Amino acid sequence: MAKIDDYIPIVGESVVEDLKLIAVHLRGKRILNVNSTAVGGGVAEILNRMVPLLRELGLDVRWDVIKGGKDFFEVTKKFHNALHGGRVDISEKDFEIFMETSRSNLEAMETSGDIIFIHDPQPIVLVRKRGDNKWIWRCHIDLSEPKKKVWRFLKEFIVQYDAAVFSAPAFSRTLPIRQFLIAPSIDPLSDKNRELPVLHKYGVPKDKPIITQISRFDRLKDPLGVIGTFRLVKKHIDCRLLLAGGTATDDPEGQKVFEEVMEAAHGDPDIHILVVSQNDLEINALQRASTVILQKSLKEGFGLTVSEALWKSKPVVASNVGGIPLQVKNRYSGLLCYSPEGAAFAVKQFLTSPDYARQIGENGREHVRNNFLITRHLRDYMLLFLSLYHKENIVYL
Repeated sequence: MAKIDDYIPIVGESVVEDLKLIAVHLRGKRILNVNSTAVGGGVAEILNRMVPLLRELGLDVRWDVIKGGKDFFEVTKKFHNALHGGRVDISEKDFEIFMETSRSNLEAMETSGDIIFIHDPQPIVLVRKRGDNKWIWRCHIDLSEPKKKVWRFLKEFIVQYDAAVFSAPAFSRTLPIRQFLIAPSIDPLSDKNRELPVLHKYGVPKDKPIITQISRFDRLKDPLGVIGTFRLVKKHIDCRLLLAGGTATDDPEGQKVFEEVMEAAHGDPDIHILVVSQNDLEINALQRASTVILQKSLKEGFGLTVSEALWKSKPVVASNVGGIPLQVKNRYSGLLCYSPEGAAFAVKQFLTSPDYARQIGENGREHVRNNFLITRHLRDYMLLFLSLYHKENIVYL
């Protein structure tokens, strides 16, 4: 595991010294993070890297995970899709299932601490245990167009928190509590992002340009649209598609979507569909071996895979949704698209203009260095924690 001083060659000594100075003011505060899974998905990935670094900085930080069965996670997946604006049939029975599991977690989970940091809707009901400590709800979801039925239900709990944190300005909602804008981040020293020799056990030939999307097998990541985009590109340029990903333990739809993707590929020898699970070194190698990275999401809370690809100086084509435009500044750090046809046109631009692709990739790496590394994220979270005790001069979203 990386130490905080290991980041000095990447971000500079002053940045790391600032983190140490801020941390001094949080000594003695007990901070508990709670989410729904320890493995899979961006939240778990970030916490796995951040918690040890916060502890090294001298903070008393814990991380716990709620428990839930298949029915509970099927309901929370419905909530997830509805909050992203999807058309989902949610019944009163679904709300009952959610509350039944939430009551079990209320009874079982220890929530002592000075600051309780709750991530996403799954553990949201834990706020009923609040006492005189501080509670934060951190939303990693695109809430720009939530379905009202689910939003109204969750809002009854959100208003009981001291503050809410969102990833992008468009996700903020009208709330009577303080709101903060904090974008997620990547760790440049993690297995997924550190410098790595490009080799791979999957044996994907490099005789043609490789177009890659790495994401969970989730309909909101639009893997079928990725295949459609690839086929539009292949009409003009001989290339390969690499569609790689896995599933999260709190996402019961993953296997079904994977099967749909396999069927759509129709055994095309130039379409490689890989299950890489949580092997970060393999994901790193796949991204570095790619010519162009796609992120053709239909909705996206942030999309860590975008910053991961940009950090590797890869030219990125991504949908103009959610938190992606924070990372991809069109024609500077990547190309934004609105349709399979637009994505295909952008990919062809990169494949036919390698110098342009290289410049865009270099710009993307610097954009991530300045905005989306874990050191910035650590600073933002520590300042958030401090702000709960100092309400003066707070800027509201």
